[in-house]
Amino acid sequence: MNVKTTIATLSILSALSFGAFAAQPVTQDQTANLQAKGMISVSGVAGAPSDIRQALSDKADAKGAKAFRVIEVRQEGNYHATAEIYQ
Repeated sequence: MNVKTTIATLSILSALSFGAFAAQPVTQDQTANLQAKGMISVSGVAGAPSDIRQALSDKADAKGAKAFRVIEVRQEGNYHATAEIYQ
């Protein structure tokens, strides 16, 4: 029983710590101390603006970025967004 509790606790903590390191959206002013690393874009995102933010965060994470700044968003049936990523 104690082993199951420990495993469950570790699983929850690892999920929380993973979320803590996800790339975060920033404003232009907040990028002053960050190094630009490139651009990313997502297309065909259906849903709410939070879905776009999550898709950009996931893509920024995959590129090893710690922050991103949205520079363009269009809605033509589905959303398309472009962001600059920062280290």
